[in-house]
Amino acid sequence: MVKALHFKGDKKVKKRKRVADPDDAENPSSKALTTTSGAPPSQDDDSWVTADVPNDVSGPVLIVLPTEPVTCLACDANGKVYTSPIENYVDGDPTTAEPHDVRQVFVANRVAGTENISFKGHHGRYLGCDKYGILSANSTAISPEESFICIPVPDNPSTFGLQTARDKFITVDESGSGAPEVRGDAEIITFNTTLRLRMQARFKPKLRASKEEKAKEKISRKELEELIGRKLEDDEVRKLKKARREGNFHEIALDFKVKTSHDKYA
Repeated sequence: MVKALHFKGDKKVKKRKRVADPDDAENPSSKALTTTSGAPPSQDDDSWVTADVPNDVSGPVLIVLPTEPVTCLACDANGKVYTSPIENYVDGDPTTAEPHDVRQVFVANRVAGTENISFKGHHGRYLGCDKYGILSANSTAISPEESFICIPVPDNPSTFGLQTARDKFITVDESGSGAPEVRGDAEIITFNTTLRLRMQARFKPKLRASKEEKAKEKISRKELEELIGRKLEDDEVRKLKKARREGNFHEIALDFKVKTSHDKYA
């Protein structure tokens, strides 16, 4: 379940029967976004990474546009969609971009039974594109207009074209004198339709699988020796830990136990 968003550095409000200390409040205007949970967040809960393939796209995302300077897709409380300058990135590199305003964050979810993805804004309404190519975020439910397909851009790793229900693409136009304009009516994938999707690391499948694999390794020598029933050599410990990672721990452990039993009666 996706948690509510807040700014990194905000103090938690504790339910205590006392007057709140005014020093507890901090100004969130320039802080990066993170997620909250009942327990203290782990060290990488607030880190942002780039989605590499469509299946990566999940949870809070930042839709980075191909503009100079770097901007992203955003929406206000009325559902107006616009381009918003990104403040948090390193040396002009869009692959390091992070949001600084909750209006820049959309929550991506797979539409059940399809390869489509929906993007919910901070105000609880979904990003959509009408038949004229006008983007808005006013819908409280998902219809074909609120569904998008992430299509990898050839020869440009970790970038996508966001295709609408009418087989058009989200594109950005910088030809005007004001802020870049974003629409959903491009016929083909071009530089202006090439987007990057930045996401929270804990939602990326490969990173999540890596965490689970590391968790499987976390068993002490003492625990292994208790399971086998004897002292273990270094190479035996390594073999058992490798078996836990590869999923055949019980078979290897049984072999060790049988060997231990045979040694007792030798």
